[in-house]
Amino acid sequence: MSAAGHALSLQGIGKRYGDFVAVRDASLEVASGEFLTLLGPSGSGKTTILMMVAGFVEPTAGRILLDGRDITDLPPERREFGMVFQGYALFPHMTVAENVSFPLRVRKLGRAERDTKVRAALDLVQLGRFADRKPSQLSGGQQQRVALARALVFDPALLLLDEPLSALDKKLRAELQEELKALHRRVGRTFINVTHDQEEALSLSDRIAILNHGNLVQVGTPEALYERPATRFVADFLGKSNFIEGDAVVDAGGITLRRGGARVLARGTADGPAVLSLRPEKIVLLPDGAAEDNVVGGRIASWSYLGTGYGLVVETPDLGPIRVHLPAWRAAVAPAEGLPVRLGFSRDAAVAVLEDAA
Repeated sequence: MSAAGHALSLQGIGKRYGDFVAVRDASLEVASGEFLTLLGPSGSGKTTILMMVAGFVEPTAGRILLDGRDITDLPPERREFGMVFQGYALFPHMTVAENVSFPLRVRKLGRAERDTKVRAALDLVQLGRFADRKPSQLSGGQQQRVALARALVFDPALLLLDEPLSALDKKLRAELQEELKALHRRVGRTFINVTHDQEEALSLSDRIAILNHGNLVQVGTPEALYERPATRFVADFLGKSNFIEGDAVVDAGGITLRRGGARVLARGTADGPAVLSLRPEKIVLLPDGAAEDNVVGGRIASWSYLGTGYGLVVETPDLGPIRVHLPAWRAAVAPAEGLPVRLGFSRDAAVAVLEDAA
């Protein structure tokens, strides 16, 4: 099985259904061998983009290029893209080997070549000993791997994944995420994945493209999007965040935001009304006398034990309720409602974000 990846270019593609705009002027470059995830809530346009790439939905604007070649009007069967659907779409009356062999039979490959490719594909997903079983005899995770083998067996130019892990339970989903990431490294192909699961997107992807209401909002590496969200939507959708509104002025290290009697040092270049994003896990409880760039007093309004940590809501006089996540094994205090605490966080923990367009 070859390991050649292919580059994809979306140039101002859009899709309109009457007066409804499903995707609006989206441009995106996908590098050869990259794992890119389209992430967004239901109705954001991510699946519509994937279906336009696959050729099942015709764009009403823009072009789609594969390695510089315009494929916008090319029918799906001539694009040679592998696809894994949410429900796997396996044939129940066929064995695992017959399911994986199906794309090769459609392409009229000889029996010997088919058998060789099927064995290689099943070995790739570690299911060689299940070749003679029917899909109903497999677990959900095994069925997902059969679908992956079938999508890869004919050496596709791209592998398109439409929420392939969403039908699995949380623990199995986490295990399959690791397998899918390892599979991507082994085959070296270009993967384009669609999901609404933030953790899945963060753990799998080289880059993430975040969509909302048909608009491509921000594209970047998982770390860049999480640490430097451009908008309030991105900060809120990708993980959890506190939002602090106030009036900002530029200072030597970034900005100073004032709200009531509080002053917050943050990253950014905002001047005037501004919104800060502050991740709960970047806040610590300070012992008396300890200093930090930002120190805020308050009382614990509520708390929850989450296994790996405590989730607190701390009511502060000037900043309002602040959510805090503390590692349980090193929590400075035992949480209790009404307990007075001092919150501390660095300037780098708070970043100015843009308000989302109406």
